[in-house]
Amino acid sequence: MGRKALKPLQQRLAIGIEYDGTAYNGWQSQPHAPSIQDTLNEALSAVADGPVECAGAGRTDSGVHATGQVAHFDTEATRSNRSWLLGINSNLPDDVSVLWVQTVGDDFHARFSARSRSYRYIILNREVRSALQRHRAWWFRHELDLDNMQAGADLLSGQHDFTSFRAASCQSKSAVRTITDLRVTRAEDYIHIDCTADAFLHHMVRNIVGSLVRVGQGDEPVAWIQQILDSRDRKHMGLTAPAAGLTLTAVDYPAEILPR
Repeated sequence: MGRKALKPLQQRLAIGIEYDGTAYNGWQSQPHAPSIQDTLNEALSAVADGPVECAGAGRTDSGVHATGQVAHFDTEATRSNRSWLLGINSNLPDDVSVLWVQTVGDDFHARFSARSRSYRYIILNREVRSALQRHRAWWFRHELDLDNMQAGADLLSGQHDFTSFRAASCQSKSAVRTITDLRVTRAEDYIHIDCTADAFLHHMVRNIVGSLVRVGQGDEPVAWIQQILDSRDRKHMGLTAPAAGLTLTAVDYPAEILPR
């Protein structure tokens, strides 16, 4: 009798991804709408010559972008990391790109191994709209007071119950999150709101931005942010900022799990 063929060893790889989310119904796989996850799965499967499914670090909403999304996948296909990189990108549309590929251990998980995630929200704060940035920034023509917005942002730093800032459809069991950095800065006509936390609730950043804008334009006092937070009632929240201004910029991992 012939010797039984050995089954190829399965390996786990991590990938860094950037994408323009305008044409997609978010990260998460959808049965009847285009998603980033499905688009990546098709490209990965083409390179692996077999079905491959990836898991992402953050489930970005419809229209939200990423420059620092991370995902992982398991495969028995043997390719060099460079071959994976070139092969995946050759099978992706122009609005999705894989930036790097790295072999990781079986204990790595793009979502559950992450220590923090960072988002940037961009507001175009001038009188006229932009033809080029309409899918990258929220055009807000009224003057905004950045000092008051930062004062409101400071009230949200630290560990809190963010029930008031979650979407009605949010399925997370706990609304407790820790924001380690929340900064409001201006660069000419653009206002950047950068937020880093251990994790985020559905619509959390967009709801925070919408509330800070109400404070910035003088509709509410700075103390109103604290009142919303303490109420733990999303009915007291400000408006939800449009998705187009939001970008997932980074996911942080322990160096021993994902050395870079």
